[in-house]
Amino acid sequence: MAEFQAGIFLVDKPAGMTSFSIVSRIRRILGVKKVGHAGTLDPFATGLLVVCVGRPATKLISLFMEGEKEYLATLCLGIATETFDTEGEITCRKPVGELSGEDIEQCLQQFRGVQLQIPPRYSALKHKGKPLYYYARRGIYITKEAREINIITLERTNGNYALSGDEVELALKVVCSKGTYIRTLGSDIGEVLGCGAHLVGLRRTRSGPFSVNNSLTADDFSAADARERFLAKMLSVEEVCKLLQ
Repeated sequence: MAEFQAGIFLVDKPAGMTSFSIVSRIRRILGVKKVGHAGTLDPFATGLLVVCVGRPATKLISLFMEGEKEYLATLCLGIATETFDTEGEITCRKPVGELSGEDIEQCLQQFRGVQLQIPPRYSALKHKGKPLYYYARRGIYITKEAREINIITLERTNGNYALSGDEVELALKVVCSKGTYIRTLGSDIGEVLGCGAHLVGLRRTRSGPFSVNNSLTADDFSAADARERFLAKMLSVEEVCKLLQ
């Protein structure tokens, strides 16, 4: 068996798996220790994870993370949670009531463009060497300074109709700069709408020049010929460098 050197792999991460566990499984399949990913996805999220294998590829990670990201997000309006997603305790319930399509569009317009965003307290950002969620789970809430982000596209994906009821879902397409927290965006949208919100679905469909289309899937990971499937879909460092030009 030829020794593997370096390459970039596009993975369609399933829900319930951590980004780190994907990296660990690729280490075993390819027999390479030097493996990293270009941008974490929360365990409940799905979609594109760009994984770099071998030193020539991992050197490009910071470059890959600079690109725009595209997400499909689903918010549950009417319920706010501690973590801004399905993992946290419910902090508030408030009936949505009646929201016209115009009400929702006016709200979304406020979040388009360059702005400052405060990272969530439950995040992997570090404070004194430990992630913020480490402190938050112990009742210590660290607030990081707001960071500049850019929401390039923010639009509904299932029509501009009115929403009404106690709890309703709002489906969105988001194209944004690096460092944007979709959980925070969802929570902030809920605040402006006056009913609260949390993220119940998140799928990353694009990262820089990479698309989730034709990515490796959970079936490829568990197949008897997993190594061969991976190598067949590998992008070489040279190929990717051309894409970035």
